[in-house]
Amino acid sequence: MSRLTNHLIVISFDCLSALDFPLLRTLPHFKTILEKGSYVEKVETIYPSVTYPCHTTIVTGNYPNRHGIINNTLLQPGRSSPDWNWYRSLISGTTLYDEAKKANLTTAALLWPVTGKANIDYNLPEIFPNRPWQNQIFISLRNGSPRYQWDLNKRFGHLRNGINQPELDEFVLESTVHTIKTKKPNLLLVHFTDLDTQRHDYGFSSNEAIAAIHRHNDRLGRILAALKESGIYENSTIVALGDHSALDENMALHLNVLLHTEKLITINAKGKINNWKAYCKSCDGSAYIYLKDRNDSETTTKVKELLDSLLVNPEAGIEKVLSGDEAASKGADSSCVFMVEAKKGYYFLEDVQGDYVKKITREDVLADPKYTLACHGYSPEKPEYSTIFMAAGKGIRKKTIVPQARLIDEGPTLARLLGLNLGNTDGKIIEELLTLTDNY
Repeated sequence: MSRLTNHLIVISFDCLSALDFPLLRTLPHFKTILEKGSYVEKVETIYPSVTYPCHTTIVTGNYPNRHGIINNTLLQPGRSSPDWNWYRSLISGTTLYDEAKKANLTTAALLWPVTGKANIDYNLPEIFPNRPWQNQIFISLRNGSPRYQWDLNKRFGHLRNGINQPELDEFVLESTVHTIKTKKPNLLLVHFTDLDTQRHDYGFSSNEAIAAIHRHNDRLGRILAALKESGIYENSTIVALGDHSALDENMALHLNVLLHTEKLITINAKGKINNWKAYCKSCDGSAYIYLKDRNDSETTTKVKELLDSLLVNPEAGIEKVLSGDEAASKGADSSCVFMVEAKKGYYFLEDVQGDYVKKITREDVLADPKYTLACHGYSPEKPEYSTIFMAAGKGIRKKTIVPQARLIDEGPTLARLLGLNLGNTDGKIIEELLTLTDNY
C-alpha cells in the first residue's frame, strides 16, 4: 500500500468542539489548515466520551468495548483517587504507533493517553504520581523513553508547574518543537489539555476557555514553523483534532449515596467503603453501574427499581437508563449492568455520603478538582456535542468539507496516510479527505 505522506503530525486539542469552528476560522494558524486543507464539520465522538477511551479510539479505529479502554479510570470502589488507564498493555489489538513501528517508521508521542510503556521511539507518556511516595519525573521516566524525557526535562522542565495549565502545555509545546527539529519523526502524536482544563474550571464559553483556544492557535503556529525550519514541511501532513466536546453543568449526582441507603454499599466508621454489591462508576456525563456479582439477580432488581424511580422524577437529573447490552451496542463496556445518562446540566460523582444532588459553585471548583462547571462523557447523541477533524499537507485534498464522520473513522484514515493498515476496524477511511493514489 502506498504511503501518502512522510511525516504525520497529529495534534489533539482536548475538548475542541465543532461549536468552536466560527472562532477557529478567525485565528491565523487554524485558518491556514482550514483554507489549505480539508475538514470534517461534525465528528461524532464515542460513548463514554472521556479522554482516554477517545484517544485510544483515535489510534485504533475501534469502540471502547473492543479496544478495552472503557473509562479514564479503573473500577476501584473506595479509593479516593483511582488509578488511570495509563498503560499500552491495557489496549486490546494494534494501534497506529504499533503499525508504524512494524513498518520501521520513527515514532514519537508527547502526553498521548494510554502510552505508558508503549513501543514508541520517543515517548513522554501521560502519567502522573497517584500515591504519596511517587515522584512525577521518576514515574514518567520509568514508563516512557528515559534519555529522551531526561533531555526534555533538562531543557524545558522549568516551564512546568506540576500538571497545572497552561504551564503544562507550554512544556509539551517546547518539547514538541524540539522533537520535530531533532528527531523528524514519521509519526508524531501530541496531546494538549489546556482548553479541557479551562472548560472544566470555568465553563464551555468562558473567557478562560476562549483564551485557551487563542493559546492553542499560537501553539499550532509554533509547530508549523518548526516543520518549516526542520525542512520537512512540504513532506508533512498536519492533523488538528478534538476528542470530544463539553456541556455546561452545575449539578452533581451521587448515585452511590442512594446505593448506600439501599444497603448495596457499606462503609466503616471513617466513611470508607468496606463492601459493595452495586457501584456507580462515573464517566462524568454518564455512569456505569457495576455489580460485584453479575449473577446477583436480587441486587439487579433493586438497582433497576431505584433507577426507574429516578427516571420518572424530573428533579433527579437522569435522562436515560441503558441495560448492559444496550450500552455494549453503543460501544461502551458490556460488563456493566446498567449505564446511566445525565440530563444536560448534570454530571455524576462517586461520593457515598451526603446529598444525592449537589449544586456546584465556583468556590466548590476552587476547593476540589472533582467539581467542574462543564464536562464531557455524555452520549454522542446529545445535540450540539460534536468534535472536529481538520488536516492539511501531503496526501490531503484541498478545500474539501466532509459534513460528518465518526471518531472511529480517524484511526483508519491516519493509518492510510502512512500506508499502514489497522486491520478490521469499527471505523472506515474518510476517503473524501485523501488524495488516494491506489484503489485501497
